[in-house]
Amino acid sequence: MRAKKSVLGRVVYYCVVVLLLIAVVQAYGLYKENNFNEFLRSELKMGYSEFKRDDEITYSDMASYRITNSDFNDALFSKTVKVTPNTPYKVTCMVKTQDVVTEHEPSLGGVQIVISNTVEKSKPVSGTTDWTKVEFYFNSKNREEVDIGFRLGGYDDNVKGTAWFSDFTLEAGSSLTSTDWDFACFFFNQIDAVANSKGEQKRIQTIMQDADYYTMQEDMERFTRTCTELSGGLMTAEFDMFRIAEPITSLSYDESNGYYVGAKDVFKQIEPYLQQKEYDHIFVCIDLGSANDDQATKTTKWIGLGGMDYLQIGFSNVHIPRDNKEYLYHFAYNRNEFPEEVFIHEFLHTLERNAQENGYTIPELHDNAKYDYEENSVTGLRNWYAAYMTQTIQGGQGLPKEVYQTKPVHASDLEYTYTLRDLDEPANAVQELVGSIKRLFQITNT
Repeated sequence: MRAKKSVLGRVVYYCVVVLLLIAVVQAYGLYKENNFNEFLRSELKMGYSEFKRDDEITYSDMASYRITNSDFNDALFSKTVKVTPNTPYKVTCMVKTQDVVTEHEPSLGGVQIVISNTVEKSKPVSGTTDWTKVEFYFNSKNREEVDIGFRLGGYDDNVKGTAWFSDFTLEAGSSLTSTDWDFACFFFNQIDAVANSKGEQKRIQTIMQDADYYTMQEDMERFTRTCTELSGGLMTAEFDMFRIAEPITSLSYDESNGYYVGAKDVFKQIEPYLQQKEYDHIFVCIDLGSANDDQATKTTKWIGLGGMDYLQIGFSNVHIPRDNKEYLYHFAYNRNEFPEEVFIHEFLHTLERNAQENGYTIPELHDNAKYDYEENSVTGLRNWYAAYMTQTIQGGQGLPKEVYQTKPVHASDLEYTYTLRDLDEPANAVQELVGSIKRLFQITNT
C-alpha cells in the first residue's frame, strides 16, 4: 500500500512539474511576444494599434518590433536617451512595411524615426516594402536628453497598415561649427490646385512669367550678399535656383495665414533636388493670386511666410502678388533699394526659431517698433535686420553668433562618429529581465 502511494505521489509530482514547465514556457512566450524592453508604447487613439515582437519576420537574429494600425492612427514606441548639447546625431533602423497608407494626401506621415513631441522626423516610408534602412539626423540643440521614437503615423496625419522595426543604432558626431549656408530656391511655374477651407472647395490656378523667374534669381543673388553684409561677416551664403514645371496641385490652409504652400504640398517635386546636395534652407517662390482676383486666395496680407521646416530644413514661402509688384522685388534707386527684403525676413524667422530652441532669449523679429526701428520707404527694415543679426539692438540684444552654426544636420556632419549603446538590444535573458524591472520602476514613478 505504501509503495502504491509512493508511485502515485511521484506521478502527481511529475505532472505538477510538467504543468509548471508548460506554464513557464507559455509565460515566456507571452513575455517574448510582448517585451519591448525599455521602449514605452503609445498611441493616439486607444485600441486601434497592436504592438508585438515578431520572431517570424526578422531582419537579424533578434525578433523584430511590429506595429499594426487596424485603422488610421498614430502609434509609436520610444526611449529617452541622454545627449550632449549642440551635437549632431544619427539614428538608423531597418524597416519593413505592409499596406501602409496615410489618411490624407499629400502627407508626410508613414513609418519614420522621430523625436517625440516635436516636428523633427525622418523621411517617411509607406506602401509595401522589403527591409529598408531609415536614417534620421538631428541636432541636440540645448537639450541633454531626447525621446527617440519609432513611429507608424505622423505629426499631422494618421496612418494604417503594418510596420516592422529592427536593428537600431545611435551615433554622435562632432559639434557643428560651419557658418556657410547653402540655399535652395524653387520657382514654381504654376499652381493648379483644388483647395479646401471651412468645408468649401476652390480651384486656384496661377501662372508665373519668365520675367518673374529672372527677378527672383536677381533677388537671390542680392540675398546671398546681403546675408554676409547684415551679419557683419558672421555667415556666408550660396544658392541654387530651380525652375519647376510640374504644377503645385495642393495647398495648405490655416486661419492665421490663409492658403500657403506647406512642405507636404511640394515634397515630391523638390526631394529629387535635395538628394543631389545638402541644403540648409529652402525658399519656394509662388503666385497665389491677388486681392482683386476672382480666385483670390486670401493670402495677400503676407508676401512671405517663414518659420516652417521640411525634415529639419528651414522652409519659407515667397509670394508674388499681382496687384502691387511693380517695385516690390525690383531694385530702383531712391524707390526700393532692398528688394531682397522678403528673403532676408523669412530666413531670419528660421534663425529666430533656432535661437529660441537653443535656449536664447531674443527680441521678436516683428518687434522693430518696440526698439525704435521704423520702416524706411526706400530701404525697408534693413537697419533693424542689421542690428538683429549682429546683436547690437539696445543692450546688446539680437541673434547670438552661435545661431549661425545651428544649421540642419547632414550626412557629411557624421562622417566621423562614435556609436552609443543606448538603443542596443539586450544580449541575454538577464539583461532583458534587468531592463524590464527598470522599465517597471520608470512607469511606476511617472
